[in-house]
Amino acid sequence: MRAALRGGARREPPGGIVTYATDRLHEEIAYIAYHFHWSLEDILDLEHGDRRRYAREIASLVTRATEGFGTAGA
Repeated sequence: MRAALRGGARREPPGGIVTYATDRLHEEIAYIAYHFHWSLEDILDLEHGDRRRYAREIASLVTRATEGFGTAGA
């Protein structure tokens, strides 16, 4: 029982509040601001999940756009 309480069988950290890495947060903010030209306040007003989704969607758009450049001359 004690191993379970200490997180022995779990994959996430035991107890307490788990915070989002500051470096990752700054990367997401910069990425969204660069591509969407949104203010810092607007980006920080987003929920964590929404901000991550915008970052993923931007990455998808960038990937599709760069892949399109390779086939445009073909």
